[in-house]
Amino acid sequence: MSLDSPTALTLDGTGLRVGIVAARFNQRFVDGLIENAVAVLLAAGVEPDAITSIRVPGSGELPSGVQMLLDAEPLDVCIALGVIIKGGTLHDQLVAEAAQEGLMRISLDTKTPIIAGVVTANDLDQAEQRCLGEINRGAEFAQGAIEMAALKTQLSS
Repeated sequence: MSLDSPTALTLDGTGLRVGIVAARFNQRFVDGLIENAVAVLLAAGVEPDAITSIRVPGSGELPSGVQMLLDAEPLDVCIALGVIIKGGTLHDQLVAEAAQEGLMRISLDTKTPIIAGVVTANDLDQAEQRCLGEINRGAEFAQGAIEMAALKTQLSS
């Protein structure tokens, strides 16, 4: 597990419209990601009413949820949040790869930054460390969202 996060930037989320699409599967862990992400967005100046959140059943449904949300309203950036815990089969890998590929395709097709905030873990302890413990992946995903939205604005002006 990497503890080497990108160097912190001064983040300004003023005026951003942010979507959060979160899986209900492994909800306790995903709720931790949401809480940490929203705290960073608000601290960076994103208005509470400029954050639209929806839930989907699991991480496999994140791409569809993101696509539906982007079709429903204009957003500057979207954060997809899910937690996949390894099981006894390859199902976890298939879901993680499909979610990642789907989110990337939608991002490229719509030219909207989408943060693929899908945490994969070998066990419950790893999931807890990354979502509820000292490793604050939800905050990192929100920081990445603000940075990518700012980059898009900078390059389009």
